[in-house]
Amino acid sequence: MDVRVDILTIFPGIIDGPLRESLLGKAIAAGLLDVRVHDIRAHSRDPHHKVDDAAYGGGPGMVLAAEPIFAAVEALGRGDRRAIVLSPAGRRLDQALVRELARERWLVLICGRYEGVDERVVLGLPAEEVSIGDYVLAGGELPALVLLEAVSRLVPGVVGNEGSLEAESFEAGTLDHPHYTRPQEFRGMAVPEVLLSGDHDAVARWRQRAAVEKTQRNRPDLLGHQDDAGDEGSAG
Repeated sequence: MDVRVDILTIFPGIIDGPLRESLLGKAIAAGLLDVRVHDIRAHSRDPHHKVDDAAYGGGPGMVLAAEPIFAAVEALGRGDRRAIVLSPAGRRLDQALVRELARERWLVLICGRYEGVDERVVLGLPAEEVSIGDYVLAGGELPALVLLEAVSRLVPGVVGNEGSLEAESFEAGTLDHPHYTRPQEFRGMAVPEVLLSGDHDAVARWRQRAAVEKTQRNRPDLLGHQDDAGDEGSAG
């Protein structure tokens, strides 16, 4: 059974290109993913297709209005869907949440813009807010693509060698181990001898140690949470 993903945006052109390339493009072409992109402006009742307005209470910037977003979602039809607003104010996307979302059959991704979306979208649809990190982008289109690609890799058949998913970063509570390929030596830097030994047990032990060392160097915060890694997502 394929996975349906509807993406609502005021800039569909940002989304269209990546959907034709690499694993996403192949998965869509093979029918493993059913991805549909919708222009929120098409659901505006304003003669100029306006979808934003000034914020109540004042302040700089505009806010995406609730009405066209509700209309866009309702036009998708009825069904058991999970709606998500991409927002820096949301729960941070991590591998645990990715695994959770990959079990859904229908996702609706709403791309925020400007100062964000009217809070009644979150409260009334309802929708949950998800962030890809503690920084601010111009809109939710790139975060939607990040979420889509992360989720799609866990859809059966999308990744050719599904066994490789088990050894990736975050799956074991650490980052992935370092990787090497030919040539054996490059600019004075040699491949670790153990990787050339043919001793699979020794290679496995080295990779485990190297993964922990890399995690300690780049993401020491992960090592303090190995016991509950994958049980719940972190707040964004």
